[in-house]
Amino acid sequence: MKQKKKRNPNLSKYDAPLRIQFERGVNAFKGKQYIRNVAKFGAKIICTESPYNPNTMQHREWQRGYNFAYTKQLEKVKRDEARRRSQEVHAVAQ
Repeated sequence: MKQKKKRNPNLSKYDAPLRIQFERGVNAFKGKQYIRNVAKFGAKIICTESPYNPNTMQHREWQRGYNFAYTKQLEKVKRDEARRRSQEVHAVAQ
């Protein structure tokens, strides 16, 4: 017969390891995203929604992971564009 584990009385069911929510936020940014065209403005927006309730720590950690992945991608794009721009300038000068 299996014995049931005793639950820590100081934790609620929502106190999961927050690293999991952070990683899910990062994966949500890196994964397949729903991109929607906004005809009124002629722009595209990325629609990604947190699976957690907005007023919870899990939602905030998910958002932090999503923002972290976004920032890393933005730094990478800026670095690559700066490198490409400098190569074009040096190629023209020669």
